[in-house]
Amino acid sequence: MTATLPAGRSPGFVEEVEIHGHIIDSLLLPKVLDEILTRGGSYTIKDIRVGQRQEDPSHARIEVRASTPEQLREVLNAIHDHGAVPVAPQDCVTVSADMDGAFPEGFYSTTNYRTQVRLHGEWVDVEDQEMDCGILVDPEGDAARCLPMTDVRKGDCIVVGRQGLRVFPAEQTARQSLFEFMASPVSSEKPKGVTVREIAAAMRRTREAGEKILAVLGPAVVHTGGRDHVARLIRGGYLDVLFAGNALATHDIELDLYGTSLGVSQDQGLPTEEGHEHHLRSINTIRRLGSIRSAVERGVLKSGIMYECVKHDIPFVLAGSIRDDGPLPEVITDILDAQKKMRELIHGVGFCLMTATMLHSIATGNLLPAWVRVACVDINPATVTKLTDRGSIQTVGVVTDAEPFLRALVSELS
Repeated sequence: MTATLPAGRSPGFVEEVEIHGHIIDSLLLPKVLDEILTRGGSYTIKDIRVGQRQEDPSHARIEVRASTPEQLREVLNAIHDHGAVPVAPQDCVTVSADMDGAFPEGFYSTTNYRTQVRLHGEWVDVEDQEMDCGILVDPEGDAARCLPMTDVRKGDCIVVGRQGLRVFPAEQTARQSLFEFMASPVSSEKPKGVTVREIAAAMRRTREAGEKILAVLGPAVVHTGGRDHVARLIRGGYLDVLFAGNALATHDIELDLYGTSLGVSQDQGLPTEEGHEHHLRSINTIRRLGSIRSAVERGVLKSGIMYECVKHDIPFVLAGSIRDDGPLPEVITDILDAQKKMRELIHGVGFCLMTATMLHSIATGNLLPAWVRVACVDINPATVTKLTDRGSIQTVGVVTDAEPFLRALVSELS
């Protein structure tokens, strides 16, 4: 099977690559071949072995040709992230960082897929996998991890180029459940009941595997009446870490102290007199007490999401934004400090439930490796679409309001 060069073009420069895994049913092989042709190259499939059963991996060795070394490099770079690596690999190349807070020119920019680097002839997993980082090789040269740009220190050994690197796209793992199949185009017409059941099953499997469940929540969870459902998830052991902002915590506390969310009565669904002040008065109450934990311990805060987090020792990150009132004492107003805390708490997470927050959902998606399953629930389809477009392709999107989804989820888990 050969794609020929246009008439009159020299065969030019050649590199053999190989790709291994579930490359047929996941369409990885066609993607690689399409990338080669789209960028002006040609290919010859030198060898291909197709798995006989669904669980069997396949393997292909491909000769890639281009008319210039620059074009060949462009083609190889494009197919690298689909898992295609040179047949004769070499060790990765590192360069010492020449300043704090910036990578050397030509640094390798990571994806959220599992990645390995070749050190002293051995393939080594890159730890703390995260997209949009560089790769730091330790001084001994036997381990590597993802490193955010702001954490670079002068003298760090940073991987440059793509030599000695290989990526394992998520599609190379055989699909085994509806969860994987539904991580596809977003629609409000998908069968919600089936999706909720599969999300609940994924949460159960996560808990049984001893992994953590992360929830990323926006204030609409409280506004729409979903607060008590989240509290039940915490009490039931289905929420281990919480990421949110000042608004979620503020309106959750406002509902306990005043019975309103953004000044609207949760019982009557109508604005209350001077209700527009309730969120600010709630923040002031907590600031006077020193912390949310202090408010719980002193009996001022008696219910809600933040109350349950304190009572069940659920760690949380409240990341601030420029529009925050107050904010609450626990809100981290330095975005780099907030990122650092979120990275610490992501370790061990096996499932992430994002509900009604575009800002925090996309931010968390950027931090999660591709093997962490993600369910994103939002009334706005653009939230899920943006999350997927930014690389979090493992996301199952559910287009619905927060409260009905959370009610159905809690019922399924019960």
